[in-house]
Amino acid sequence: MSSKQVSWTVLSPEEPLLSVPDYAERLGIPVTRVHDLIGEHKLIYVLKDGIKMIPEAFLSAKGTTNKFVPGCIALLADGGYSDEEIFRYLFEEDDSLPGRPIDALHGHLAREVMRRAQAAAL
Repeated sequence: MSSKQVSWTVLSPEEPLLSVPDYAERLGIPVTRVHDLIGEHKLIYVLKDGIKMIPEAFLSAKGTTNKFVPGCIALLADGGYSDEEIFRYLFEEDDSLPGRPIDALHGHLAREVMRRAQAAAL
């Protein structure tokens, strides 16, 4: 399995996922633009039954991609993290935050998550 093909089982079974067309619809953009974001590695996905699925947690309350998600993906990828490792970093509980980094990216701890991602990638 390449770094781009990550099984959805890396995430909790309860994690809400959106297909690429559903993600595009939520953003109000063409599906091809979401594919571009994936190709540019600004978004990552998991495969569920052969379908590319993007965590709903990547969306902000405003209905846009959370502004910190692409940056966090880039920091970790530049540090050699595979997509599966990036998902684990973002979606596994971190008692020192507390909670999951993906949830912290939506609040006042976003910059701390980014700082930690940069340090982890070194």
